[in-house]
Amino acid sequence: MRQDPFAVSSVPPMIKWLLIANGLGFLFQMYGPGLFVQQLALWPFGSYPVPPSMGGGTVGFQIWQLLTYGFLHGGFGHLFFNMFGLWMFGRVVEQVWGGQRFLIYYLVCVVGAGLTQVLTLALMSPGQAVPTVGASGGLFGVLLAFGMMFPNARVMLLIPPIPMTAKWLVIGYGAMELFFGVTGTQAGVAHFAHLGGMAFGFGLITYWRKQGNGPRI
Repeated sequence: MRQDPFAVSSVPPMIKWLLIANGLGFLFQMYGPGLFVQQLALWPFGSYPVPPSMGGGTVGFQIWQLLTYGFLHGGFGHLFFNMFGLWMFGRVVEQVWGGQRFLIYYLVCVVGAGLTQVLTLALMSPGQAVPTVGASGGLFGVLLAFGMMFPNARVMLLIPPIPMTAKWLVIGYGAMELFFGVTGTQAGVAHFAHLGGMAFGFGLITYWRKQGNGPRI
């Protein structure tokens, strides 16, 4: 493997299309926020009334939301940091795995994170009508794959700007998400969804390895 995993001169095709898809999803939200959040955000199990000012009717969990929520975001900052992380780490993973396998992996992480979120809400906050949006579950899965590929690669956090190796970045983020999720710190962030993305990513990598055609790690 290359010594500097970030020495990738181009944006591979799947990363490019994911960036475009997320950007379009954000634009559509701006022009039809009620419709997109009601139909495409990830809602908990159950049926919840929509205020007349937002169109009326009801909202609730639908199977397609396990995928579509990953292309919506709660604001420009949310979109920017998720897409920056996807570009930074995902382009390296796609260069190693190839586009098709990377896309499968990413979408499995998104769906796995969404499934983890709705199950967590059903167990810990039943009846709470809180929609979930964002690509963070897929990003955390990609981060795990990168850490497994290049455990000793040097990375720099944005906030705060602390250098560390990739394996400690993954371990640190996983530990913080578990702590925040268990303690209820940073309310409004789907911490268990992030952990779900990492868990499903690890499970898929393990499955591929057992099949004898696992991606190079």
